[in-house]
Amino acid sequence: MKRLLLKIIFLTAAWAAQAQSTTPVANIDAAKLGPPISPYVYGQFLEHIGSLIYGSLWCEMLDDRKFYYDVTNRLAEDPNAGQRGFGGFGPGRRRNVGPGRWNPIGPVDSVVMDANNPFVGDHTPLIKLAGSEPRGIRQTRVNFVKGETYDGRLQLAGDSSARVSVSLVWGANAGAARQTIQLGKLSRHCKKFTFSFKAENSGPAQFEISAAGAGSFHVGAVSLMPAGNLHGFRPDAIAVLKSLRSGVYRFPGGNFVSAHEWRNAIGDPDKRPPVYDPVWHALQPNDIGTDEFMILCKLLGVEPYITLNAGLGDEWSAAQYVEYANGSVSTPMGRLRASNGHPEPYHVKFWGVGNEAWGFSYQYGAMKLNQFEFKHNQFAKAMKQVDPAIKLIASGAMPDTMTGSKESLNLGTNLVPPCLSPADWTGGLLSNCFNNIDLISEHFYNYGNTHFSLAEGRQVQNNPNEPITDWMRRPANHIRIKYEEYKEYEKLLPQLAAHPKPLNIDEWAYAGNGRYPTYPSYAWVFHEMFRHPDIFQMAAYTFATSLLARDGTNVSLNANGLVFKIYRDHFGAIPVEVSGNSPQPKPTDPPGGEQPVVNAGSDTFPLDVVAAWTDDRRSLTVAVLNPTDVDQPLKLNITGAALSGKGAVWRLASTADNGQNPGISNAPVDSIPDSLALPRFSVSIYELAVK
Repeated sequence: MKRLLLKIIFLTAAWAAQAQSTTPVANIDAAKLGPPISPYVYGQFLEHIGSLIYGSLWCEMLDDRKFYYDVTNRLAEDPNAGQRGFGGFGPGRRRNVGPGRWNPIGPVDSVVMDANNPFVGDHTPLIKLAGSEPRGIRQTRVNFVKGETYDGRLQLAGDSSARVSVSLVWGANAGAARQTIQLGKLSRHCKKFTFSFKAENSGPAQFEISAAGAGSFHVGAVSLMPAGNLHGFRPDAIAVLKSLRSGVYRFPGGNFVSAHEWRNAIGDPDKRPPVYDPVWHALQPNDIGTDEFMILCKLLGVEPYITLNAGLGDEWSAAQYVEYANGSVSTPMGRLRASNGHPEPYHVKFWGVGNEAWGFSYQYGAMKLNQFEFKHNQFAKAMKQVDPAIKLIASGAMPDTMTGSKESLNLGTNLVPPCLSPADWTGGLLSNCFNNIDLISEHFYNYGNTHFSLAEGRQVQNNPNEPITDWMRRPANHIRIKYEEYKEYEKLLPQLAAHPKPLNIDEWAYAGNGRYPTYPSYAWVFHEMFRHPDIFQMAAYTFATSLLARDGTNVSLNANGLVFKIYRDHFGAIPVEVSGNSPQPKPTDPPGGEQPVVNAGSDTFPLDVVAAWTDDRRSLTVAVLNPTDVDQPLKLNITGAALSGKGAVWRLASTADNGQNPGISNAPVDSIPDSLALPRFSVSIYELAVK
């Protein structure tokens, strides 16, 4: 062990000495321009994975507000009675176990689930009254803030003698403080009642719906939100995400979409049935559907991008969806949208035909490639008949993805399928659906402690002694290998050069290893996309909500979110040529899977450099990534631009020993720098004004 430690120290010292003896030089030729960088590469992805969207962005305070679960007392002997399972399901993900949700007030048998007259879904609670004894339902652990106002609504039906009230109860004992609002007279048919509380305390309370009198009453649905919500969304989270100016948001999935019925999530939210999502084994209340997503996009100032159910779904439903979103009120689905309160068409441009349709071993409704080629074309024909202006995004998987997922072995015998071979999913779509494709969806996920080994045909542990630059480069290498594969398609398919089908990396993320910060890796992904903006024209990060940090009631951007922020705000849009004297190291693994032929990065190792003009050509921006754990020098040589020597440097860096929790700072630049000192784990963007 000691000998190994000494060897690591020696190698690290030797590498550092070599880095110090050869200072990398970045040559920037501002006169050599590339295609513009699309603002859509900063896009985000939202998927209904259990309560992922609801817990982060939605203001609803009550669980199971439309009573998917039975209302029953929790079993005292259940050791998990106080816990909530993944996606809102109880122990073992059983449907009728909802600990911490609704419980009876009064005897257990005073509440029955009425399946004969449900307000929505399969059943509705029916509460049987017994004179002056309060009976009803309650939910515990609902959190409030003193002085804040909370608005609610109830769908109620019952005997006119029933006197129903809603209460906040500040404690479990009989004498606990209580805020109560008496509701109006009931009728046999469900009627909406609204109410409002101003919380007299802070912390958890019980929310109760109870009544006294004769007969019975039904509770069809209930909702409670802070009064300051934005159409149901959290204002604090919306403000932070809006600041990213992400360009485009993808919704609603993901694997989720392959078993999703979009028509269940439109119309009156109280009448949308709660359903069991078989993909993520979770309760879906269907409160955030198409119309809410459109409102969200408007709040954020981004383009909507809808992925369609091409798993269990069909082309007729897809065409109806396009008509609901984009059709005039003279069309059947346009009239339905208008009746739901949205008369103006949404003009949704981007539509994805399925999600990971190549996932033969896990995707709902997955099929063989030739069958999906037919399905894609059927979808395209039906959708374009409704709106010829839409852009169709094909569900692709290049050989690298087919290898890393091992789905290639479900379609052929080669783990690494050659381009256009039977197991090259994207190649098949390009060959047989070419005229029905505008962009190609590609995904990648990289796991911080493992990588895919071609030799072993599986994910294996990373070498703990691998250079830090190799670890940081891993996600950018996914971009690089897709670039290499795309260039191979151009050789094999002459029509691709004449009619490009740009890539949309609409799912991507990198899991950390607890040893290094991940934000430099995210910057490297952007750099690699910026180098090939003609090919990479859209992306959607998994997930927008994962870029948020919460500290009590405060919401801010975390380290990865700050990467999106600094590039979107301060990096240009017209890339220029960057060369150097220090190429990235040659790969040590054979190409294929996660390894490209050439490693990602500029010829400025161990740094990575990109540069671009702003849209108005008033500033040249230079972004320098230092992914290492030591400070690094760089010589800068700029030609082809008449710069004033004035500007600013924006820097994302950390002062912590472990490089975590970075912040963005800025400082003026009074002359064109020719020698830079780049802090460890940092992104530095220089904005240099023209004369």
